[in-house]
Amino acid sequence: SPVSRVVYNGKRSGGPRSPGAGSEIFTPAHEENVRFIYEAWQCVERDLRNQMGSERGVVEEYVEKMPNPSLKAFKPVDLGDLKRRNTQDAKKS
Repeated sequence: SPVSRVVYNGKRSGGPRSPGAGSEIFTPAHEENVRFIYEAWQCVERDLRNQMGSERGVVEEYVEKMPNPSLKAFKPVDLGDLKRRNTQDAKKS
């Protein structure tokens, strides 16, 4: 079944949405959580933009001082590539 995606556009609604054909009801608590994450991400993006123009900004990259030896062979996963492959596999079947 298709996965539903919540996209927040910054507009506030008056309460839970009325259910339509196959839609979910979003409670005020859910909408508050989405709003909190959206606003926090906007702060991160603003800090990144501000950092570009200065030598040192408030955003710093975390680097382990003593890396875990069991993670030595870890290779990062390109999530975009993984999603493309999964989409292509789904179309084949």
